[in-house]
Amino acid sequence: MKLNSILLVFILAILFNSCFKQTEISKELFNGVDLDGWVIYGTEKWYVSDGELICESGADEQYGYLGTENYYKNFLLNLEFKQEANGNSGVFFRSTIDGTKISGWQVEVAPPNNHTGGIYESYGRGWLIKPDNEKDKYLKMGEWNKLTIKVYNDNVTTWLNGYEMINIDDEIIGKGEGRIALQIHDGGGIKVKWRNLSITDLN
Repeated sequence: MKLNSILLVFILAILFNSCFKQTEISKELFNGVDLDGWVIYGTEKWYVSDGELICESGADEQYGYLGTENYYKNFLLNLEFKQEANGNSGVFFRSTIDGTKISGWQVEVAPPNNHTGGIYESYGRGWLIKPDNEKDKYLKMGEWNKLTIKVYNDNVTTWLNGYEMINIDDEIIGKGEGRIALQIHDGGGIKVKWRNLSITDLN
């Protein structure tokens, strides 16, 4: 009986410690109220409405970005997006921004048949990996979609609505440093909504 009690206390201590650490390193990137913790790049529209983060084409109809103030190296990012109008956007990671020129890697968020979940290297090698064409069925255009991005050292994995889209190991990505940024594409007529953006530090 005494041994069982000791084992129980030991197990509970491990569980408590694990939960405490998880709480320490997990946080919301978007507070649902304003753009605190983010920086706008370009002249396209970024605003909050009804607890949702919205990007919309402005008068200039150029590329625009909303980047985190902080840099993130190894992380698990969860978010939801809803494409309205064109819906051509993306999520950059380990990226740097100068004006509206961004260097880094993008997880594609785009209309059907445009490789949502794939990895594109901006101002570099272009497409590194695209999801198999059959996986395009997992995108729900005009509805809320859940996107999960795991970046750890050289490896990147993405999931769309619970389905793995790509998995890639890349030495150049592994050397990257930078912020997370949401993109709005040029060309005008684009509107994308975002919500429930949370990140877990994996360092």
